Amino acid sequence: MLQRSAFSMIELIFVIVIMGILGKFGVEFFAQSYSSFIFSKVNNTLQAQSQQAVEFVANRLQYRIKDSIIGRNPSDDSYVALSQANENDTIIEWIQTDIEGFRGITKPYWSGIIDLDNADANASCLISPETNTSAEDDLIDKLSYGDKGFNDAAIYFVGGDNDIDGYGWDGNAITTQDKMMHPIKLGDEIYQLIPRKGGTTDTNSFSGVDVYEYYKLAWSANAVAIQDNNLTFYYDYQPWDGEKYTDGKSVVIMENVSTFRAIALGSVVKIQVCVKSKLVEEYAICKEKTIF
Repeated sequence: MLQRSAFSMIELIFVIVIMGILGKFGVEFFAQSYSSFIFSKVNNTLQAQSQQAVEFVANRLQYRIKDSIIGRNPSDDSYVALSQANENDTIIEWIQTDIEGFRGITKPYWSGIIDLDNADANASCLISPETNTSAEDDLIDKLSYGDKGFNDAAIYFVGGDNDIDGYGWDGNAITTQDKMMHPIKLGDEIYQLIPRKGGTTDTNSFSGVDVYEYYKLAWSANAVAIQDNNLTFYYDYQPWDGEKYTDGKSVVIMENVSTFRAIALGSVVKIQVCVKSKLVEEYAICKEKTIF
């Protein structure tokens, strides 16, 4: 009986060639599939993280005192109104209205109204009906983790003249009541707003100052800046008391941020966050949002 070898030389060469071709395309297919998977994963991650970063900043800008927002140049610490900022003013800051206190639990802790005709009102005491400064003091204490209270707050009169230098952005405490922010403290009654000198609890006076019927209360300013490629949020600092954003608390919003920009047109603010990936070279995503 004749016996035949498993493969002839030609058959063996043919099999080797076919396996080589299949192996080549198999490796390329696997590499392409893996590359597509990595790209998709990076893209989805950056899309989600950049959207979260934009929403984080936008949600806080929503309750800003609109005229207070500035752009600051970190190289020389100079500042201008955001509407006048350029590419060197990479830090934005604004005064945050105390929205938690205005919402309250069952009713607002501060009403935002000054009774201009109240007989008990004078240059050293404003009357704010339906305001509970004691409850507001407790709220600020909790939100600041025990670091601040009502005696660190200030009010802003709605309808007054706007002066970007009147918010305390220069690092000096506001010791008079003729600026945009009016430092206040607790009175004997929960509806009293007592003027004070910024940086102290010394009583001040509204004498010679235009007092308006409507006000907003603030106990903190906020800032957003890029530090070591990290988009960082600063809070719990009082410019009217001479504090800067570096004196406040901070939290990293997002890592590997290449660009953060903000522009203002009137009272409208547009922000942009661009993030990059360390896994995929030269790949970045930008997200934008407009805040009215």
